[in-house]
Amino acid sequence: MNSDILFFFGAHMDALDMYEKLEEQILAGISDVKIKAAKTQITFANKRGFAFVSFNPCRRAAQRPKVWMTISFGLGYRKESPRIDAATEPYPGRWTHHVMVGSVDEIDNELMNWIKEAAEFSAQKR
Repeated sequence: MNSDILFFFGAHMDALDMYEKLEEQILAGISDVKIKAAKTQITFANKRGFAFVSFNPCRRAAQRPKVWMTISFGLGYRKESPRIDAATEPYPGRWTHHVMVGSVDEIDNELMNWIKEAAEFSAQKR
């Protein structure tokens, strides 16, 4: 774990175990992944960014778990699921989905399949 990632988690160290599982799963299931930590998000990229970790709330405070982080990913269509807190189409044919996770158990096969699909979508973009 590099110092930029630790700095990103600063006041949210209690969410670090969720991130570690996510990173482990992404690196195990997707090849040629680059990780870049910035002040407001961590980006997982192949050709382009396909998954992002942030602390941007996509639920009202009363509906958030005590410990949480938001995982975002991009697809060419709107994915429908009750687990997806928000989906936006920033430009035609590109949907950004936001999922708030509150435990390591939520980094599961369903979420990882969405992220793998996002990585494939990203790799196909020109």
